[in-house]
Amino acid sequence: MEHVQIGFWVIAGLVAVALLFDFMNGFHDAANAIATVVSTGVLKPHQAVAWAAFFNFVALFIFQLKVAGTVGKGIIDPGVVDHYLIFGALLGAIAWNVVTWYYGIPSSSSHALIGGIVGAAIAKAGTDPLIGSGIMKTVAFIVISPLFGYVLGSLILVAVAWICRNKTQRRVDKWFRRLQLVSAALYSLGHGGNDAQKTVGIIWMLLIAAGVTGTNDPVPSWVVVLCYMAIGLGTLFGGWRIVKTMGQRITKLKPVGGFCAETGGAITLFLATSLGIPVSTTHTITGAIVGVGSVRRTAAVRWGIAGSIVWAWVLTIPCSALIAAAGYWLGRVVL
Repeated sequence: MEHVQIGFWVIAGLVAVALLFDFMNGFHDAANAIATVVSTGVLKPHQAVAWAAFFNFVALFIFQLKVAGTVGKGIIDPGVVDHYLIFGALLGAIAWNVVTWYYGIPSSSSHALIGGIVGAAIAKAGTDPLIGSGIMKTVAFIVISPLFGYVLGSLILVAVAWICRNKTQRRVDKWFRRLQLVSAALYSLGHGGNDAQKTVGIIWMLLIAAGVTGTNDPVPSWVVVLCYMAIGLGTLFGGWRIVKTMGQRITKLKPVGGFCAETGGAITLFLATSLGIPVSTTHTITGAIVGVGSVRRTAAVRWGIAGSIVWAWVLTIPCSALIAAAGYWLGRVVL
């Protein structure tokens, strides 16, 4: 591919903006990892975010960079990438995150970034640079990941209910208050492993375009470490506006339900990350929480709240793409 001339300070500035997006991803999605463990009273909020942030970073040592490869090379043709496109993609993703955070809507930072990349690419070169297979599997998992979360969360709860059928409620709560620490840790590992790699992918895209690294070279280790640190710090600061929606407004959770939802969500994230598919942690945990609530009784789920969340999912990619397209043209003026 032909490399574009990008000055050092432009590269540094765009890397900083990408890390800001990564921080916001952790900030925005902190609720996904801690809402259940806070709403069940197992941990206080500040304890929960520290627990989640630690395991966000530990994911660095567990997962291969398959999701980063999909974002960096599998959504659009790397040959079309320049600093204007990266600027537009990040602007679209960040702007949508700010809007949804402000209104307390648990939308997907992941799909905001994918939408941003697609929107900026179309603004530059039309639809030719788009890689259909990468986009389609990402879009497909908008449905598949919450469905997996729903099925796994509900099946795990059914299995737990059968195993604990002769135990008192008090004893079950005591066990699962402890086990929820494990499930929250696993979910945070999956969150860090999948979400941090999306920012790794877009920085990698920028470095390849600038000729700093080759298409077939590994991702520089400093990029990986900084991205995992940024998402961990974002989680540490927490997205408090969304905690209540995820932890209480969809359905009321007890420790056993929180454990089942987090475990179902974690298994889904581990699977998607191993396959290199960028999924939404928001979609996944929402599906798992709804699955757990519906096992108890359908009326236990506030379907109106769940429905409004689904609308946010539908709008995320097109809205972030439109903002990113405008951001691409803005970037040509200001960069």
